Amino acid sequence: MSTDTNLPPHLAMSAASRAMLAKCRKLVPPMLEKFHKGQLGRVAVIGGSADYTGAPYFSAMASARLGCDLSYVFCEPSAAPTIKSYSPNLMVSPILRSKASLGSDKEPSAEELAKPILDMLPRLHVLVIGPGLGRDEVTQRQVKAVIQAAQKQDPPIPMVLDADALWLVQTDPDLIKGYPECILTPNVVEFGRLAKSCGMDNLDADPSANCQKLANILGGVCIIQKGPLDYISQGKDTTVSDFKGGLKRAGGQGDTLTGSLGTFLGWRQVYHEGLWDVGEEPMSRPETLLVAAFAGSAITRECSRRAFAKKARALQASDLTDEVHDSFLTLIGEPEYSVDKSNSHI
Repeated sequence: MSTDTNLPPHLAMSAASRAMLAKCRKLVPPMLEKFHKGQLGRVAVIGGSADYTGAPYFSAMASARLGCDLSYVFCEPSAAPTIKSYSPNLMVSPILRSKASLGSDKEPSAEELAKPILDMLPRLHVLVIGPGLGRDEVTQRQVKAVIQAAQKQDPPIPMVLDADALWLVQTDPDLIKGYPECILTPNVVEFGRLAKSCGMDNLDADPSANCQKLANILGGVCIIQKGPLDYISQGKDTTVSDFKGGLKRAGGQGDTLTGSLGTFLGWRQVYHEGLWDVGEEPMSRPETLLVAAFAGSAITRECSRRAFAKKARALQASDLTDEVHDSFLTLIGEPEYSVDKSNSHI
C-alpha cells in the first residue's frame, strides 16, 4: 500500500485515504452570502440523563465546532440545567422522558412520549441518538418511537446511533434494518454483541469482512467498527480509517465522532438537495454515506492525536472538542472555490 511521503509522519496516508478525503471535501458546502441560518446543518443530539450530562454536550459541541449552523440537545429534564450551563451556544430542550420525570402513575404511550420530539423533526437535518441516553425503560420506548418516525419523514431523517441507542438496536435489529440513512458506531465489544443478535455467531478473522457482512445483513446501514483501525462499510463498499490517534482512552472521545458525523450527514443532505452547484456528476447516496462516515472517523482520530500530543496522560474528552476545527482544516479543508449560480464568488 503506497503512502504519501511528502507529509509529516503523523499525516502520511495511503492513496486510498487521500482519495477518500478528496470525496469528503466535496460534501463541504461553500460559504455563500445567499445562504441563511440553518441551511448548512441542523443537528439534534438526543441523550443526556441525570447521570450523564457530558456526552451529549461533547457530541453537540463537536457538531457545532465542525460547522453545522444549529446544534440542539434533547435531554431528560434533570440534565438540562447542567448541559445549558456548559455552553450558551447549544439549544437545550428538556423533552426526553424517564420514569422519574413522568410525574404520574399513568404511563403515556410511546407515541405520546415521543410527540415533543416528533414535532421538532421537520426542523432538523440529522438526529444523533445515544450520547448519555441511559437505559431507562420509558426513555428507550420514547427513543424507539422517534427512530421509527424519523424513517417515515419526507425526506427521511439520517441518524447516528451510539452507546445505549446501540443497545436498543441490539435488542431489536429490525428497528433500523433496511434504512440506508443510518450510521452505527459500535466499539469491538458492541460490534460483537450486535453481530450475534443478527445471527453472526462466528466472526471472520478479517474485521473488514465482518463489518461489510453485518452492514449487508442490516440492509445498507453504515457501520463504523471502532478500534485501533476504524472499519467502515455500508454493505456495498468497505474502507478503513487508519489515521493515527492518541494513546489515552478517555471516556467521551466517541462523542466527538458522533457529533462530527452529525454535521457531515447534514452537509450530505443539502449536497443531495442541490443547495449549491457541485460542478460535476453528484455522488450516489450510498457513496456519500460511506464518505460522511469516513470523514467523521478521520477528524476524530486527528483530534485524538492532537489532544494527546498536548495533554498526554491528562487528556480528557473536552480536549478533543478544542481540536475539531483545526483537524478539519488539516485533513479536509475549506472548498477551494464557491460556485453560486445566482451570485458567484471566489
